Amino acid sequence: MGEFELIRHYFAAASCAQAGEGVALGIGDDCALLELPAGEQLAISTDTLVSGVHFPPSPDPYLLGQRALGVSISDLAAMGATPIGFTLALTLPCAHPDWLQAFARGLDQMAQRCMIRLIGGDTTRGPLSLTLTVFGRVPTGMALTRKGAQVGDLLCVGGDLGDAAGALPLVLGQQQAEPAVADALLARYWSPMPQLELGQALRGKASAALDISDGLLADCGHIAAASGVALIIEQAQVPLSAALLAFAGELAARQCGLSGGDDYRLAFTLPAHYLPELQQAGLPVQVIGRVAVGQGVTLLNVHGQPVQQPHSGYQHFGSARD
Repeated sequence: MGEFELIRHYFAAASCAQAGEGVALGIGDDCALLELPAGEQLAISTDTLVSGVHFPPSPDPYLLGQRALGVSISDLAAMGATPIGFTLALTLPCAHPDWLQAFARGLDQMAQRCMIRLIGGDTTRGPLSLTLTVFGRVPTGMALTRKGAQVGDLLCVGGDLGDAAGALPLVLGQQQAEPAVADALLARYWSPMPQLELGQALRGKASAALDISDGLLADCGHIAAASGVALIIEQAQVPLSAALLAFAGELAARQCGLSGGDDYRLAFTLPAHYLPELQQAGLPVQVIGRVAVGQGVTLLNVHGQPVQQPHSGYQHFGSARD
């Protein structure tokens, strides 16, 4: 099967590749054409996922399709953007029909759930890797950024942390767990749902935000550095799921919640007077600390005393320690 036939058969025919709002021209030409309403800006983000680095070798292609798109769209959620479209550059060692069919099905399912359109891309032969670029729209001047946290703001996250990191022994086949526990943790690893509703609700309210991909401590360090403030995290307030606690135990679960990657929950700073409104709307907002004068991230134990921070997150080059 040639490159163009592969694209037509597995991707151009998918539901997510059909015409939709904001896409004037999609797959089939040299460029896609996007339309933005007046008064809105285009948000763009690119992610590359490499076999053996971002996911295990020989993954389930259906789950890989879901994961690859979900983690990319999470960047749009972090900016408070509404998804429009995405491109996919897919490098494959071989074009196996069953693999492509399953991958395209997983990709399409996540696209439908997030209401985003496939608008182009490329296919090449080589070691398995995927590069996705996502496009979204946000009202001019309303995008959430990492810069803007103010002393006195609350530090919040969008729900339980650490499940994806805790799931790694299951993903790699190193351990087993009861089905209910395993299913819950594996779902958070393979099918991370971008917090688009929360991100859009935070427009005009959150003073700074990002999505947690490299671990809570590491990513909060980015907000602290960009905003020129200190972030104080109360260890006991970091939310952990019942499944993670049952599988890993409290100590290991806490480590996953603080420094494990692949959460794709939002972390954000928030003036306190907005908290009741967001919680009453049923949004997953959990207060874990505050913004203070200073720099960096400080972790407090149950007695309010600073504790030595665990390994703070993953980096592709160099040490991950601050």
